[in-house]
Amino acid sequence: MALELVQPGPNPMGQIDGHDDIYLTVRGGEVATIIGVTLGTDNAAADVDDGYVGTTRMVATTALTSGDRPLMLVDEGISGYGTLFGSVVGGITGQLNTGQQLGPHTATGSGKLTLWHQPGTYAVTLDAVDTTHPTGLVPTNGTLSISDPLYATATGLLTPNAVAAFEVVVLGRFLNFEPAKGGSFVTTPVSLVSAANSPVGQGQPQAQTFARALFTFMPPA
Repeated sequence: MALELVQPGPNPMGQIDGHDDIYLTVRGGEVATIIGVTLGTDNAAADVDDGYVGTTRMVATTALTSGDRPLMLVDEGISGYGTLFGSVVGGITGQLNTGQQLGPHTATGSGKLTLWHQPGTYAVTLDAVDTTHPTGLVPTNGTLSISDPLYATATGLLTPNAVAAFEVVVLGRFLNFEPAKGGSFVTTPVSLVSAANSPVGQGQPQAQTFARALFTFMPPA
């Protein structure tokens, strides 16, 4: 669903045209690289070939092969981005409210993806990583420890499994699994607060539901 900036570098690399094969499917948090495509064969940019010279132009892709450089993190995703008027919240009385996104994916209008290349601390939602059980970047991976190296699969998904990597190159280090955005190391999280007369928990800490993986990003040159 999303890449979340925790303590990133000061600026992203830039906004790069996304390859036709991936720009409307990335969730945010995938690893991408830059490749060249022949003019007229990839139409992700709204301006298509206007302003480009020569026979090729650059686009971003999450389809990775050994030796690809530079390696960056994709920002935009298919949910939670580009909402023109926010979200509609509502439903039948007594039912759980849910949000419905209004407006298109950011790439729909521009064809561009924001890419982060600088070392820093980032988080990625758990639907945008290698979810292979039990070897992926999932809370059920019993062998995963803090500071373990992270790699990328051939489709750009972060993984702690070197066997699944497109190339055995360390892109960063796993730090922790966390609940939804807004967690803190210095304040009491909501999960630890429960009223004494609460029908759930009876004053005991509530069960955690992990939503994202916190990690350091240290891409190779």
